[in-house]
Amino acid sequence: MSDPDALDDFNAMPEAEARARLTTCLDVPRWVDTVLAGRPYADTGALRAVATNAAELDGEELETALARHPRIGERAGTGHDAAFSSREQAGVDRSDAEVAQRLAEGNRAYEARFDRVFLIRAAGRDAPEILAELERRLGNDDDTERAETTDQLRQIALLRLADLVQGAIL
Repeated sequence: MSDPDALDDFNAMPEAEARARLTTCLDVPRWVDTVLAGRPYADTGALRAVATNAAELDGEELETALARHPRIGERAGTGHDAAFSSREQAGVDRSDAEVAQRLAEGNRAYEARFDRVFLIRAAGRDAPEILAELERRLGNDDDTERAETTDQLRQIALLRLADLVQGAIL
């Protein structure tokens, strides 16, 4: 159950704080500006609609957003949102050498094919499911894969936004 005051807290949050928190959801200034401009939100459905619609990304925005995400199976480093990434990738057992090797090989193949990091909403997924998706997506053409990557970023942003508004179900 979500906190009934959580949306009110988000609506009343100082702009600089809200901007910084929204940037951890999706590091796209236009998206952050759009979500901020919609405040105050009457309900979480309105917030979700604005956030979802604003998450159509152009090429430069896609690159900027991806820079905040570590490779699947790797620990978040400088410039990544470590707390989110660790929690989201909890289903990936980094101590499993075979999984680590397969993810590393898949990440290299993906980056060679698409010239960007492989991104998937890892929350709620285990390593076999992530590996299966990585292998499937390697067969995509560039346009299809760009659309899938944008959709995965949107899903991650909405999960993080729900966390931002303290568990509100978006």
